[in-house]
Amino acid sequence: MRHGLRRIETNGSERLHDTQLIATIAVGFVLAFVFGYLASRLKLPPLVGYLVAGIFAGPFTPGLQADVQLAGQLAEIGVILLMFGVGLHFSIQDLMAVRCVAIPGAIGQILLATLLGMGLAHLFGWSLGGGIVFGLSLSVASTVVLLKALEESNLLDTPKGRVAVGWLIVEDLAMVLALVLLPAFSGLLGGAEEVAGHAAAGASEASLVWTLAVTLGKVAAFVALAILIGPRVVPWLLAEVARTGSRELFTLSVLAIALGIAFGSAKVFGVSFALGAFFAGVVLSESHFSHRAARDSLPLQDAFSVLFFVSVGMLFDPTIILRQPLEVLATLAIVMLGKGVIALGIVLVLGYPVGLGLGVAASLAQIGEFSFILAGLGLSLGLLPDEGHDLILAAAILSITLNPLAFQAANALRTLVREKGSPRLLAHGQAGFAALDAELAANRRRNEEKGAARALELKSLLDTFPVLAPVGEDEQEELLLLFQPRRATPGTRVIRRGDRADGMYFIAAGRVEVEVPGGNVDLSAGAFFGEMALLTGSRRTADVTATDYCEFLMLERRDFSLFMSRHPQVRAAVKAMAAERLERNRRSAEGGETELDPAEASAAT
Repeated sequence: MRHGLRRIETNGSERLHDTQLIATIAVGFVLAFVFGYLASRLKLPPLVGYLVAGIFAGPFTPGLQADVQLAGQLAEIGVILLMFGVGLHFSIQDLMAVRCVAIPGAIGQILLATLLGMGLAHLFGWSLGGGIVFGLSLSVASTVVLLKALEESNLLDTPKGRVAVGWLIVEDLAMVLALVLLPAFSGLLGGAEEVAGHAAAGASEASLVWTLAVTLGKVAAFVALAILIGPRVVPWLLAEVARTGSRELFTLSVLAIALGIAFGSAKVFGVSFALGAFFAGVVLSESHFSHRAARDSLPLQDAFSVLFFVSVGMLFDPTIILRQPLEVLATLAIVMLGKGVIALGIVLVLGYPVGLGLGVAASLAQIGEFSFILAGLGLSLGLLPDEGHDLILAAAILSITLNPLAFQAANALRTLVREKGSPRLLAHGQAGFAALDAELAANRRRNEEKGAARALELKSLLDTFPVLAPVGEDEQEELLLLFQPRRATPGTRVIRRGDRADGMYFIAAGRVEVEVPGGNVDLSAGAFFGEMALLTGSRRTADVTATDYCEFLMLERRDFSLFMSRHPQVRAAVKAMAAERLERNRRSAEGGETELDPAEASAAT
């Protein structure tokens, strides 16, 4: 009987019941809660407790053991949702604003850190290919860890946070390229004989150039589709789902977009799940639903990101610290000190201040998910020895645990520079930072203005039409989705007697004339008409003609039914007003009254 299956007796019959997935989730969450709480009580970041929980649940320690492969797949969902959330808060304009420091900085830091890793691997006696894989694995930081650190420090929306996230996005793009090119070059880099023999058959210069061109073309095609087509399709899709008024369907659509784009981009374009999810969030950030999408996906994001840290801990063999302490310390020094010094130097050379460089240096002082992927690929290609894989995992666990100390050290150095630094050092890069800050601030103002305009539009709608006041605050956004703008010039027949009802009209501006049995009545801004035919299912019983340049907000038949079913208070108010109008019109037609109240006239329509 295979692992993870139990045979269970049910009414005399036997059936197989697989509980491995449930067990992995349960063990991961329970241990993460216990050790996360203990870490918090010890004034340590909770993620340290999550890593320790993974060590306890892993195959290298006795006791409870969860499925490492299942935990890794569950953790991948957390990475996808976390990167999706980053994209929701990181607009394309912000990414372009930090390009001058993020693109050259990330590329330069990858090259120099990889050289450091190759030098250490050479001292260990490894091959050139092993050194390249080892160096690349140490050069790329974990986006998940960075985001957690920035969120806990309230730095995500600052220039330092924006630069750090942009820097890591460029790193992720570079690692996607590395993952595709390593198999093609493995034969030349000293991979295993069987792998090298297979690769050498097609490792001609032309084939390598073709592989590089195809890889870059796929990444470029994905980015182009995400930026050019995504902002038109995804917001429209969410608007259609939001119009249904179903909260669970909207949440499901957000998760489907995040996971669907991440999975599709990996299968079709060869980019990572994390990068695909990031661009899905960037696309959705241009929509009015970005805040709602972030709010709905946050609980799942938090839950599965915990499993990411647990899965990292499960891969770690603690005995390596005792078996190879000097090698572990040397590897950790490259990750936490070497990369930090490189990043600081690059930022200064690019003309930015010391404070920004220290912030980026602290952000990069750890390694994570891409390092594990690269190490696994290196093992499968015969490039990286088992020892290298263990050292990368050890450096990852220790650097993630110590990363909060890196931020504290960066803050202390920043204070020291501010207090003791020379005027020249303090003035260095301030002009560049001011320009960067101004561009990011301009992006924030544009986003705030969009939000303010949306809020003003909604307030104006509610002030103009008090009948909509009972709509709850969380559902008021639907009003702007359901109402369709319509215009009419003087003399236009908006409604004809005998027509089927197409919708209910709210007058935002202008005047109309309603022809009812008791005489014609003028309706102006703030009034509405056309609701009676929708409530009764009958045809139109009056003509309505525009007597001025009019602007209407129309609630179509389908949307009218959905909206009124979800808001019974509004339906009751509209129905009561319509009944009063109908009674007034009836009495007027019988001669009981000689004048019609404009507020009551539209029931005939």
